[in-house]
Amino acid sequence: MSYDIVIVGGGSAGAVLARRLSDNPRRRVLLLEAGPAYAPTRYPDALALADRVGGDAPHDWGYKSEPGNLGHPVHARRGKVLGGSSAVNAAVAMRARPADFDRWAARGLTGWCWAEVLQSFKKLERTDPGSDAWHGRGGPLPIQQLSMQDLTPSLRAFVDASAGLGFARVADFNGAEQHGVSPYPLNVVKGVRQNTGIAYLDAEVRRRPNLEIRPDAEVDRVLFKGGAAHGVSLVGGEVITAGEVVLSAGTYGSPAILMRSGLGPASDLRALGIEVLADLPVGQRLMDHPFYYNVYALRPEAKAMSPVAGAILWTHSSEARPGELDQHVSATHIWDPAASPTGGAIVLATALTLPESVGSVRLASRDPRAAPVIDFNFLATASDRRRLLEGVKLSRRIGRAAPFADLVAHEMEPGAGVKTDAQLEAALVAALDTYQHPTSTVPMGAESDATAVVDWLGAVRGVSGLRVVDASILPEIPSVATNLTTLMAAEHIAARVADWS
Repeated sequence: MSYDIVIVGGGSAGAVLARRLSDNPRRRVLLLEAGPAYAPTRYPDALALADRVGGDAPHDWGYKSEPGNLGHPVHARRGKVLGGSSAVNAAVAMRARPADFDRWAARGLTGWCWAEVLQSFKKLERTDPGSDAWHGRGGPLPIQQLSMQDLTPSLRAFVDASAGLGFARVADFNGAEQHGVSPYPLNVVKGVRQNTGIAYLDAEVRRRPNLEIRPDAEVDRVLFKGGAAHGVSLVGGEVITAGEVVLSAGTYGSPAILMRSGLGPASDLRALGIEVLADLPVGQRLMDHPFYYNVYALRPEAKAMSPVAGAILWTHSSEARPGELDQHVSATHIWDPAASPTGGAIVLATALTLPESVGSVRLASRDPRAAPVIDFNFLATASDRRRLLEGVKLSRRIGRAAPFADLVAHEMEPGAGVKTDAQLEAALVAALDTYQHPTSTVPMGAESDATAVVDWLGAVRGVSGLRVVDASILPEIPSVATNLTTLMAAEHIAARVADWS
């Protein structure tokens, strides 16, 4: 059967596109998802419960990074299920900032200024608080702003301790001001994470006769005829034809499919015996947020650990440029309570949100079952190391401040024995993780940008009939959790492509 549009990947972006493109009843849309496609009310607890973060092995791609600069691999979690990584993340619903889009514009990218993307952010959300100037009321994604009363005692103490150190209390991170501390806004309803398979692909949308959702369908490559995409080949060899192909397989999946299809760095492809269709810098601009866990055992009387995602301090380092917020200290209970001697723990996790270091994604082989080679290249610059170290020192400063310190039994990681900057830097390198926010492996850019792979609407250079729409096309990583910005990007492109098949 032939389709007008085939969307590869039913995650954060793919689910948005499936809903928006099938709004036109004359357009036949096929959504291919490599994992299972649960009914909106039938997701297993490992995916549905907001207090369970990271999913489980059956719904994860199982990727790990190269040891690289850190000397150890990092688990690169990605959801393998309808809803994608929005089904396994912490459900943080925070937008990129106007300053993030200013950096995109500085690269020469047009069509993505703050005034334009704000309308797409508003279109996706359904929320009650905040000003109408900043918020949408009727979108598919429900967003709840946690209150101080919703938090555990230790999470509340984190907010109060941060405020006591002079940081402002932020009323609305998705409003006019982000510099400060506040409970999180979350896409959670009654304890259930509202992934895009639930929020965008609800039962009514799934009943559309012009939308087919096919689970357990892993794509090998895009098929071309005369330089125009005309369908895809699945891992088992089945061919599906379409008027247009859209890759929404994520920051690792989309570049891997492109490269197996002959679109990528020519020398790399030839080394693997892949015929080169277009020599493009695919996979060469991977970005992610390096992340370190400063962990505290809670006193027995304050060991409550639900909700797990609670509050965040968004601030800047001493090296940040004017207007930049390049540090997060996020307070969560994403930790095994059995690993704490008191049965309760809180994590003050520091992220460098505007890293300079750029990594890569390459093919290990032309075998579609082989995991891609992921190199985060974390902390490759001296500035990244200094700024992350500064952020961890801030998290420890909060850890020693009242009223937070009054609820803490002791610091577990890195521990009281780590005192000097050299010791702390060694500890954070040894235990460094990723915030799980990979972007920019198929970046958008102006025609003059030699590092770009797609245009401002995701159309792949050098071919026709093929777009990429997911976090891989973001030209730079936003200074915050990426899920809401990825949804916005899909909304933005879906509304602007005039010649969808």
